[in-house]
Amino acid sequence: MTRTADWQALDAAHYLHPFTDHQSLARKGTRVITRAEGVYLWDSEGRRILDGMSGLWCVALGYGRRELAEAAYRQMLELPYYNSFFQCANPPAIELAAKLAELAPPQFKRSFFTSSGSEANDTLVRMVRRYWALRGQPQRQVIISRWNGYHGSTMAGASLGGMKAMHAQGGLPIPGIVHIGQPYWFECGGDLTPEEFGLQAARELEQKILEVGPENVAAFIGEPVQGAGGVIIPPDSYWPEVQRIVDRYGILLASDEVICGFGRTGRWFGCEHYGTRPDFMTLAKAITSGYLPLGALMVSDRVADVLIAEGGEFAHGYTYSGHPAAAAVALANLGIMQREHIIDRVRETLTPYWAKRWAELGDHPLVGEARSLGLFGALELVPRKPSRAFFPERGTVGTRARDLAIGNGLVMRAVWDTLIVAPPLVIREAEIDELIEKARLTLDQLRDALHKDGLI
Repeated sequence: MTRTADWQALDAAHYLHPFTDHQSLARKGTRVITRAEGVYLWDSEGRRILDGMSGLWCVALGYGRRELAEAAYRQMLELPYYNSFFQCANPPAIELAAKLAELAPPQFKRSFFTSSGSEANDTLVRMVRRYWALRGQPQRQVIISRWNGYHGSTMAGASLGGMKAMHAQGGLPIPGIVHIGQPYWFECGGDLTPEEFGLQAARELEQKILEVGPENVAAFIGEPVQGAGGVIIPPDSYWPEVQRIVDRYGILLASDEVICGFGRTGRWFGCEHYGTRPDFMTLAKAITSGYLPLGALMVSDRVADVLIAEGGEFAHGYTYSGHPAAAAVALANLGIMQREHIIDRVRETLTPYWAKRWAELGDHPLVGEARSLGLFGALELVPRKPSRAFFPERGTVGTRARDLAIGNGLVMRAVWDTLIVAPPLVIREAEIDELIEKARLTLDQLRDALHKDGLI
């Protein structure tokens, strides 16, 4: 038995993966990733793969950054762990909270640390409802989110999210969470222009507020760009109208920055790209470039001042809140982003080049739309152009394309029949060219296979 086969056998026997059909995986055998450098991965068979998904949206600085490993090593020698309960703190967590206040929009000066974006969104639910109780409006329990949004996999996070397949498992959503439509023009826009559709989609929020009763609505949460939902980039008209609506009804606004935060859109945070003024931001992923688990909930002065002045004990927290090694890595990561002007380069240099090269894929006969923002990209696969109709068995074609891409040495993700990418922020122009070439090869192979099967 080869080493790869041995690992695959152990994996099938013992390892339960996230979002996985385990019987199917056991038949196929897991892909074992053994090392990485820059924007590339190597599997146990020695194949080099360009990581078009930054791990899972998180490896902003790429792989092999020695400074991040050394930051973790130094901190683990000095203080590997202590909790933030019992009126205690540690220097890296304190300094990270101050650094985030420096980088965030001006209404944010305080952070609550978690180990993941899911935990940050769970914390959001608790804190939103606590805030309104302290304001003398405990009936304001309802949080509005969007269908096909993603806010994590915990009970509260998965409830906030609008993934119906997740809701079907486990009795979700929990009470007090309702959903509206997503600003997905390609699927839902019909004959409207993107700008008209953006306004229509945003005004679903006002309709839901009136349906539930403004006196009962606590908050609205959304990702600036819906990542796991298929890189849904809202029309420019969408977020300004959402801001107008939450302002009109005095509702808290939460920006889920777990994917968009720390440079993905070419700004530190996605809300800055769209000009919204959120009361909360949930953070994770690129805060450490994925090198250690860390999440955070940033809390605006509007909310934090009430919690501190009137709230007494906030009965919520995690064993690893403010973990010193994770916080040390985050500080090192954010320091590199600042010193190397990573986000300026994304905005001023990479985004224009990426947008031009990615748009070229829109000429392919299988691509109904090639959209991008910052270092996001999505390709809508369609059986014919210019129709926005999808393939009959939605999702099958996207999965075939994803597997072909891996065979070509490229990680792309399939969301139904939408291919999505979000490469590391340190990708170079030559590596963008390689990504585009491999994506086009994948599309050509897919076209030939679909012709052969009589599907186009």
